[in-house]
Amino acid sequence: MADPKGFITTPRQDWPRRPAGERVRDWDEVYVPGALLPIVSEQADRCMDCGVPFCHEACPLGNLIPEWNDLVSREDWRAASDRLHATNNFPEFTGRLCPAPCEAGCVLAINQPAVTIKNVEVAIADRAWADGLTPPRPPDRLSGRTVAVIGSGPTGLAAAQQLTRAGHTVAVYEKDDRIGGLMRYGIPAFKMEKRHLERRIEQMRAEGTKFRTSTTIGRDVMADDLRTRYDAVVIATGATEWRELHVPGRELTGIQQAMEYLPLANRVCEGDLERSPMSAAGKHVVIVGGGDTGADCLGTAIREGATSVTQLDIYAQPGAERDEDTDPWPTYPKIYRLSAAHEEARDLGTAPAADADARLFAASTLRFTGDESGHVRALHLVEVDEKRRPVEGTARALPADLVLLALGFSGPDRDDGLIEQLGLALEPRGTIARDADFATNAPGVFAAGDAARGQSLIVWAIAEGRAVAAAVDRALTGSSRLPAPIGPYDRPMSV
Repeated sequence: MADPKGFITTPRQDWPRRPAGERVRDWDEVYVPGALLPIVSEQADRCMDCGVPFCHEACPLGNLIPEWNDLVSREDWRAASDRLHATNNFPEFTGRLCPAPCEAGCVLAINQPAVTIKNVEVAIADRAWADGLTPPRPPDRLSGRTVAVIGSGPTGLAAAQQLTRAGHTVAVYEKDDRIGGLMRYGIPAFKMEKRHLERRIEQMRAEGTKFRTSTTIGRDVMADDLRTRYDAVVIATGATEWRELHVPGRELTGIQQAMEYLPLANRVCEGDLERSPMSAAGKHVVIVGGGDTGADCLGTAIREGATSVTQLDIYAQPGAERDEDTDPWPTYPKIYRLSAAHEEARDLGTAPAADADARLFAASTLRFTGDESGHVRALHLVEVDEKRRPVEGTARALPADLVLLALGFSGPDRDDGLIEQLGLALEPRGTIARDADFATNAPGVFAAGDAARGQSLIVWAIAEGRAVAAAVDRALTGSSRLPAPIGPYDRPMSV
């Protein structure tokens, strides 16, 4: 604790974003380049080094936050990087993509703005790469055991890196043509430029991890064949079975799932396409769903040049402050947050029919109507009360040439045949069943991440990857020194 009065004398200062009118003209990350390092040491000084750091409990990775805050305040970047990477394989991902439940659990947040933990984390990660503090860490010797990891999202990559470093020979199978899962094709580049992903992939290759792209297990390679070839199999395919909206007019063209729309925009950024066939350019766009995926669609549609963009959220607009009765500290509160995309919509006035930041709260879709060619032209909605009952006299229509459904995910995709071929048992909600050791009912097969936990945050995905790696290592060798930050039945703090 370099400055014992830092939390009293220093106000919170976040990494500044570029002006909205500037950043929507490109796909670069929204933050001002180079503007974080000059402020981050002083921000780290705000950490109180409290006796019981609840930020540890709020983060499933168990990040050693007070320790690396203190090291950053002293500008000891090497030691800070060591402490950060001791619990997190990919802090440059979480520092950009995680909603920071650690900050909600910060003791300072009881009555003041929390420490900028997320900013400090990404500053350490970026400085570590710049200073060459993240070299590959290949194992000293090989165990002779082989592991297949199905899926290359944060869970699969974390599991693969841990197991490779433990000495096992690991191959990662990915159905898409590039590694990264939703980080590659689901997360827009303005939230995380793909160079951060590429660096980690190259590091993992140098450590010995093998990657097999454009390979769908269950189709290109039969699941039983894979299980025969490897000593253990880890299923980390994510929860990609999207939720549907069953209302009249859903069959009209121009109504797309968010995960049909976002990958195409990412492929334009990758150079695969000159223009997305679902581009929002010149269209009235309505996004159904108030979560992060909806916000990603919002920012993407703005950059593609949409005429208007409106986002519908079925929940009432939350307040600006934590409700201590429903979301007491240190749980993650439901409060009004302004993402970069909502800030852009507000500043640029992209949704004249909505509130200032493009969102219509407490709004439920009734039906869609279209033109003679069968293309959607309007979304009909109604306001709802706290029990989602329609409010009389509030029905209205929004112009809609493109509708994007961002309603979340229910479980792993079953179209590839993987689950059926292995005879995997499922939970009632559709996720893969597993025991306390992450093992499925199929011998030698383990399940981790959203495929087994259900839709969750990137920090939980990485924690799952690290934990399943320890379980696999223990199953293969009889014991393991790999850390297991969570168990399969652990859940975020709640009331």
